Amino acid sequence: MNFDIQKIYENAIDFIFLYGPKMIGAIIVWIIGLWVIRIAGRGVDLIFNRSKLEVSLKTFLHSLFSMVLKVLLAISVLGMLGIEMTSFIAILGAAGLAFGMAMSGTLQNFAGGVMLLIFKPIKVGDLIDSQGHTGVVKEIQIFATILLTPDHKTVILPNGAVANNEITNYATEGTIRVDLEFGIGYAASIDKAKEVLSQIMKAHPLVLDSPDSFVGVVGLGDSSVNLAVRPYTQPKNYWEVYFDIYEQGKKALDQAGIEIPFPQRVIHTVNT
Repeated sequence: MNFDIQKIYENAIDFIFLYGPKMIGAIIVWIIGLWVIRIAGRGVDLIFNRSKLEVSLKTFLHSLFSMVLKVLLAISVLGMLGIEMTSFIAILGAAGLAFGMAMSGTLQNFAGGVMLLIFKPIKVGDLIDSQGHTGVVKEIQIFATILLTPDHKTVILPNGAVANNEITNYATEGTIRVDLEFGIGYAASIDKAKEVLSQIMKAHPLVLDSPDSFVGVVGLGDSSVNLAVRPYTQPKNYWEVYFDIYEQGKKALDQAGIEIPFPQRVIHTVNT
């Protein structure tokens, strides 16, 4: 019994002398490493703040940066304790590869989100057309862009598809042209119709003075002379101007006695 106790004591002493310094060193490295990671994280935050990145991207990149450094620190500490890390790193790499293949679509959306948030081809509040949907950008997240359509439907677009395909941004220049078309009868005065429609655009509070609004003949239809009406406004006011000018233009043309004809045909009969 005494022999067993003595043996255990000797083994404990040997373990302490063999692994004690390594454990103490590993603990010190772990503590200092966490402190360095915190300092590095603050430095990264300062860089992100100066670069004016989106809040969601800054938060994600900060977490990713901190997690990678902590994993590297843990591997270093375990190596100091004498644990063989080669096999562990190989397993970790294989698991990462398998995870990446399984999550390829999600990773593509993440990469697209990073591109959108860094290069900013669109931003919150812009009126855009993407993937067959037109709407105002409500939010740009890491994996998806959220649009609010004119009929107040929420459309969630994967960032991978948005970043890798065409985007029409109507808000880049700060103004947008509203394309409208009115048809008047062939007997009506074109000059008078142009004057009436020009006055409607000039009086509308949301139509911009510059660029100048325009009214001109765009085509000759079967039953009407077609006028192109082109006011300019801010992108956020597009649909309000669109509907207002159509409604107010129709009323003004009616009051001016200018006919907006419906489709009609003239039939000639020949007596034989």
